[in-house]
Amino acid sequence: MPGPLEGKVALVAGATRGAGRGIAVELGAAGATVYVTGRTTRARRSEYDRPETIEDTADLVTAAGGRGIAVPTDHLDPAAVRALVDRVDDEQGRLDVLVNDIWGGEHLFAWDAPVWEHDLDKGLRLLRLAVETHAITSHHALPLLLRTPGGLVVEMTDGTADYNRDTYRVSFFYDIAKSSVLRMAFALGHELGPRGATAVALTPGWMRSEIMLDQFGVREDNWRDALVEVPHFAVSETPRYVGRAVAALAADPRLARWNGQSLSSGGLAGVYGFTDLDGSRPDAWRYLVEVQDAGKPADVTGYR
Repeated sequence: MPGPLEGKVALVAGATRGAGRGIAVELGAAGATVYVTGRTTRARRSEYDRPETIEDTADLVTAAGGRGIAVPTDHLDPAAVRALVDRVDDEQGRLDVLVNDIWGGEHLFAWDAPVWEHDLDKGLRLLRLAVETHAITSHHALPLLLRTPGGLVVEMTDGTADYNRDTYRVSFFYDIAKSSVLRMAFALGHELGPRGATAVALTPGWMRSEIMLDQFGVREDNWRDALVEVPHFAVSETPRYVGRAVAALAADPRLARWNGQSLSSGGLAGVYGFTDLDGSRPDAWRYLVEVQDAGKPADVTGYR
């Protein structure tokens, strides 16, 4: 049977690993053609120097039932992004879903370092990668997306608008980056809504990305071993969970109701009924507020 996104075209900008990969795969599982971009290819790695590649992601999209197309792209290069969008236009003639997931800042921020002590070059590089890339990509991609009514733009961030409004997030540069992306979705909602498209901000919960699993010294098949040292990690989720959130949004005939809003994977699971790969429905941001930040012992009962 054709998937709900059969015939739809998506661009997941920043799909090498983590949330971007999970989103690309789930859009493919729903039948979409998915262009996946990033800087790490089988021939060349980015400064992350990690093994995941955009070709691997594209293969996973195709294996899931869609069509994955890998296009090496530096989203800080306007000419490269323009060429990417021109290729999508030439090959497909449409763009239905744009996911701005470019990040690349894991090695650039220092926890709890005040702005005067934080490495300035790294902080400014983080802002360019996390904010400027999104603006460049939207500038070039949105005219194509607006040709077909009902398009969706997803601005990926860390934290909901409510949580980030009241919570200091990691450091000056990190906090500004993630809050800026939330505001981007709000602004895009005002610009796209009257033109027949929808923009949202979306955050995963505590995500078991490749980098996070490596940090805790575990794999996806034994991730619970990390709970001995980090008990609250019990509320974590796979990257495919937020991917299912994007796929559900893209297939929703009432998508416009979310325009300009800040959403989470756990919150949308309660609306659309999807689950993570293990059949659970982690609700990480509610858990963070009610359990972890409240200083209570780790207990995910009622939160997944």
